[in-house]
Amino acid sequence: MNLTRTGGLAVAAAAGLAMIAAGLAPAAAAHVTSGASAAPAVTHYKGTTGVAHLVPRSARHATGATRMLWRGNRLSGHAFSPTERVPRAPATAASGAAAITATTLSNFNGTSSRDSQFTNYNLEFEPPDQGLCEANGFVLEPVNSAYRIFSTSGRTIRGPFNINDLYNVGGKEFTSDPRCWYDPATTTWFSTILFLNDTGTVGTLLIAVRHAKDPLGLWNEYSIDATDPGGLGCPCFGDQPRIGIDQQNLYVTADEFSIQGPQFNGPELWVIDKAGLVAGNPTVNFAHFGHLTPVPGQTTLAPQPALTTARPPAEFMLGQLDFRNQGDNRISVWAITHRAAVVSGGVPILSSVVIRSEQYASPPPVPQKGSPSTLNQGDDRMQQTAFAGNTVWGELGTAITPAGDSAVRAGAAWFQVKPRLAGGMVVGARMVRQGYVAARGRYLIYPAVQPDAAGNAAVVFTESSSSMFPSAAYATLKAGASNFGPPVVAARGFGPYSRNSGRWGDYSFAVPGTGDSAWLATEYIPPKSSQTTDGAQNWGTRVIQVPLG
Repeated sequence: MNLTRTGGLAVAAAAGLAMIAAGLAPAAAAHVTSGASAAPAVTHYKGTTGVAHLVPRSARHATGATRMLWRGNRLSGHAFSPTERVPRAPATAASGAAAITATTLSNFNGTSSRDSQFTNYNLEFEPPDQGLCEANGFVLEPVNSAYRIFSTSGRTIRGPFNINDLYNVGGKEFTSDPRCWYDPATTTWFSTILFLNDTGTVGTLLIAVRHAKDPLGLWNEYSIDATDPGGLGCPCFGDQPRIGIDQQNLYVTADEFSIQGPQFNGPELWVIDKAGLVAGNPTVNFAHFGHLTPVPGQTTLAPQPALTTARPPAEFMLGQLDFRNQGDNRISVWAITHRAAVVSGGVPILSSVVIRSEQYASPPPVPQKGSPSTLNQGDDRMQQTAFAGNTVWGELGTAITPAGDSAVRAGAAWFQVKPRLAGGMVVGARMVRQGYVAARGRYLIYPAVQPDAAGNAAVVFTESSSSMFPSAAYATLKAGASNFGPPVVAARGFGPYSRNSGRWGDYSFAVPGTGDSAWLATEYIPPKSSQTTDGAQNWGTRVIQVPLG
């Protein structure tokens, strides 16, 4: 797309989230309901069916003249507000009360802004929007807008390559928000990304699939037309696709925004037959659910579907409910049941409930050492979700006052939830554990969590402050502990983020590793050798493996 359209799309996205922050929903949404009760109301959703098409390897999309720079909808008005309700972390969230895992199994520089520059015709992008997947001695890390394949020790095996090569589209086409996952049950690699055509009329969900133990050879690419021609401000596309998987299907949620204007039409979900993708079928069935509203009358951002290597009784999702940018103490819990219906072209059952949680709120701007500019930390949308040990884990960025601190900082709120199913729907959920990851005088942004079945977990994030360059850090939780231990810095930043930049994120990533471990990846400022040659973009990523049990 032409670079002159960059500003308009960024403004459109910002206005769309500002509409949420102000409590202005589409015309159909008219009122606010109260929070969950002891017997929460169940919301049921209707879906439609469709078919994903295998893209021939010779049929690449047309290459545009210039790749568009806009990167999703986190240039947001849905951000920190001085009037929101900010939680205070208990002492255990900032002290050494929980066990600490300070030894990494692997720790190396990942795909960087220099990789993106060299593989994208000297164009420079921010932020990385990274995915991560690991298996069989290979680590694949796709970001905006490049990818590398590493060994588990950090040696580059292949790359860097243009990110679009993975999805069979032209190198200058607009894509954003890559994510990936290795499914051990089917020995298959999956990766997703959004695509916009040059004329701003079509939005597409692209799915890359490789049925092999390694990610090195050819991938199959599938295309789903995600364009909504008839909503507010449409044509609309599904922004920031979020990936989930279980034994039955691949799941993707997204936020529907107008391609050309400010309108936001709510979250949507695709349920895609995993077996068809693995087999490389020319067409693969999916079910689609649009305009998801867990609280009637309120439009919120998309829930996160769970990633898992287990065999859960349903696919679960978690979502935040901070509609008016005032903070909230509820989360939505979702279940997708009758999942086998998708194989034969049917529609599964999608339901949700709302439960009480600890307080959370959009985090404040994040200071950094060596620069007066602050990092844009995004908002308090639900980040990555995982199913392990018959529970669902999720986390989000929040404003918080750490124990022993008098100022509002950025931290993480985390949740371990046990849903209850009956009659093919989710009818309730119990909060097993919840808490905060916070540190006095520090800001922790864009968390991603990975648990194991025993109840151990690791969470990764960027850590920054007025006395610290943006750095890669993590914290760990032991099964018998009530909260995560204090942050451990895995890689200190080598300077402040570019003065002309402020955008950070848009998300970190965490996946399970062999031998009861977690692979973690987040953004930080790497050495100059990993920065763009002109220094205008200097972000990098750090890949870390830590033990869990």
